[in-house]
Formats: sequence, structure tokens, C-alpha cells
Amino acid sequence: MARAPSERPAGDLRNYALVTGAYWADTITDGASRMLVLFYFNQLGYSPLKVASLFLFYEIFGIITNLVGGWLAARLGLRSTLLGGLGVQLVALGMLGLVPASTLSVAYVMVTQALSGIAKDLTKMSAKSAVKLVVPADAPGALYKWVAILTGSKNALKGVGFFLGALGLTLVGFRTSLLLLAILVASALVTVVALMHGELGRPDAKAKFRQMFSNNRAVNVLAAARVFLFASRDVWFVVGLPVYFHDELGWSFWLAGGFLALWTIGYGAVQATAPRLLRRTGAGGDPDGGTATRLAFVLAAFPALIAVALGADVDPTVAIVVGLLAFGVVFALNSAVHSYLILAYADGDKVAMNVGFYYMANAAGRLAGTVLSGALYQWQGLQACLWASAAFVLTASALSRMLPARDHGAVAATAIT
Repeated sequence: MARAPSERPAGDLRNYALVTGAYWADTITDGASRMLVLFYFNQLGYSPLKVASLFLFYEIFGIITNLVGGWLAARLGLRSTLLGGLGVQLVALGMLGLVPASTLSVAYVMVTQALSGIAKDLTKMSAKSAVKLVVPADAPGALYKWVAILTGSKNALKGVGFFLGALGLTLVGFRTSLLLLAILVASALVTVVALMHGELGRPDAKAKFRQMFSNNRAVNVLAAARVFLFASRDVWFVVGLPVYFHDELGWSFWLAGGFLALWTIGYGAVQATAPRLLRRTGAGGDPDGGTATRLAFVLAAFPALIAVALGADVDPTVAIVVGLLAFGVVFALNSAVHSYLILAYADGDKVAMNVGFYYMANAAGRLAGTVLSGALYQWQGLQACLWASAAFVLTASALSRMLPARDHGAVAATAIT
């Protein structure tokens, strides 16, 4: 008997579970290694701008990976890109953990971070694309829920990684922490090789690289908004905030890392429950461009208010902690809406390439935010980073006004011909 349109084969669900588990493992190691590198080199006396430069290739190669990775996934299948991501992450951790920490140069660490950026975006693109392939096409509400859970769990585990990285640096040191992370990635790699059968999705050997550049207007506008949304977070979160915690407030590595970890875990929890939270606020149904516009407009208020509070001599710990918690809630809702919209807008036969293009824009926003986080903090301190964040969010809100309204079925009509 023919299968109902809303059903999916059990093999697809099993493979999706394997992809998700591998993505979680990579997410933990990515967050932990990032925190290890940041605090270790800050401890050595590196300036905020030089610390930011360590992650420059991480973001640049994230852009390239999302561009090329979506095309490779379309041609070779998501299993290949997932295994490639895990393998590259293993190499990156080995390069950092198998040499004496005292011999690490800036250029060498930048290369390892380039590899980490490649690994992270290959695994993320594989996991996010898999959702579109597994969730029934006639159940958009289910797609919204699954995307929210995947995105939220990823960010919660990234927060766990932040904490483990900071704690590991304190308890067992830089090299040992990295080698333990390598064991986790190797375990995920072996599990996928042993248990995943076939490819997730249908590889298309005829997929053209030029198709990576979407002709879907909704995808292009959402990608542009994503650049500014993520630049608004990373312009103060990546370098400025942790350095401020340690250097200005006198927080220890594990305390600063632990707080950022708890913030990220909470941020992930909000993302995972975004559908329910937005319904409670009266935003019933699936989100659309108007939802993204309103959330971004509200979000802009929080970095601006924190900057004003710091200038008015409000206790900086209170101002930043309270402000950051409020920023995290609204940012998480906005990010969850974006993550749903890209899959809602994506062309069914080109989902990996549309998602790759979108996350290329995401990486571009992180790159801009990372560089500016170090540069602005070194120039004018955390307040400059916060004002830049507010400006970026307002830009994202303005761009979101051009997104389609509720009926995603009509999105195809917005494609550029």
C-alpha cells in the first residue's frame, strides 16, 4: 500500500537522528575550543584586536564552506558533508592539542580555526538541511517546531561547550582539554560511519555551482537580514564581553565562561520553545516577515539601553547581566524565526544549496561582528560595541520588512525570473 504523503521512511528518521547527534558533538567541541583559545591567549597578554584576529579565518572559511558545502551536499549527499565536517574538526583539534602550547603562533592558530570553521559549517548545513527532508511537506507547523528544537538544542550545547572549555582550562589545562574534545569528535565520526546507511536525501550529480546563488527573492532578503542580525550579537559578545568580564570586572576564566555558557544554554532553551512563546504573545500561526521585523525592532532597544546605563554609572555588573538576559530572549526568538523562514522559503529540490547560501550570509555577519568586536573594544570599549549592535539590529529590522507575509505557499511568486 502506498505511503501517505505526510509519512517518512524509518531509515530517514534514523539517519536524521545520527546527523543530529553528530552535530551536537561537533557543537560542544566547537564552543569549548573557541573558549579555550580566547581565554588562553587573553591570559598570555594578547590585545582584544589580536585575540579577535585568531578567529578571522574561522569566519572567512565559514563563508566559503557554506557556499561550496551546499553545492557539495547537493552533488554528494548530506552524509558526505557530515563525515567531512567531523574529520576536519578532528584534524583542527589535533593540530592544537598535539603540539606544545608555548610554540603556538598566531598564524598557526588561525589555520586551526579556519579548519574549525569549515567543520562547524559543514555539520550545521548537513543537520539543518536534513530537517527539510524529514519533516512532511504538508506540515509547516511541524517544520517550525522541529527547526526550533534543533536550533535551540544546538545553542544550549554550545553553551555547555563554553563552560567545558573554560572549566577545562582551569582544571586540566589547554592541551589536555583539546585532546578530550578530539576523543568526543572521533566517537561521533565512528558512530556515523558504522550506523548510517545510504545518503540522507537524493544526491544530484548534475547540480551546478551557479545554482548556489539563489534567485529566490525571499531567500536573498532573509540572508541580508541575517548578516546584520548576527553581526549585532557578535560585535559585543565574541571578544568585547568576555574580555570586559575578565579585565574590567575581575571575573575568573571559569566564572566568565560559566556565565556565557549559562546565557547560551538559556538562549538555546528559548529558541527550542519559540513556537509556544510566540503563541503566548499573540503571534499565532507560523511566523512571517512581519514577525522578524517586529522582533528585530524590539531587540535594538537592549544594547542601546545597556550602553546608556554604562555611561550613566549604573553598576556595570547589573546593567550587563540584566541587559544581556533580556537581549538573549528576544535574540533567540528572532533567530528561531529566521531558522524556520529559510526552510519555509527554500526550494524543495535545492534545499541544501539555499541553506548553504543563507548560512554563508550568517558567517559573513559573524565575521564582521568578530572583527569589529575586537577593534571597537580596543578603540572605545564595550559601549562602542553596544551602539554598533543597536545599529545593526535596526538594519536587520528594515530589511525584514521586505520579506513575504504569512502565505509561504506564495513565496515562489517572488522568485526573480
